[in-house]
Amino acid sequence: MFKTIEGIYRDGRVELLEKPGDIPDPARVMVTFLESPSIDLQARGIALEQAADLRARLAAFAEEWESPEMEIYDDYDAAKK
Repeated sequence: MFKTIEGIYRDGRVELLEKPGDIPDPARVMVTFLESPSIDLQARGIALEQAADLRARLAAFAEEWESPEMEIYDDYDAAKK
């Protein structure tokens, strides 16, 4: 049997975005890493220097933005329905 559950790999651990209700604990797993989508900043009119400046100014918020709880906002319109 295979069951797919999305998760995040961080600091050597995989955090599942939902709890698999019908899976025994412990259970064997196989992990497949997916490529993260990249954004072409220059195509959007953002120079590398501007991107670096924005990243530096917004770094204080990065930990909260990247927390698993914030994943729901990645596709806000679908989650809102």
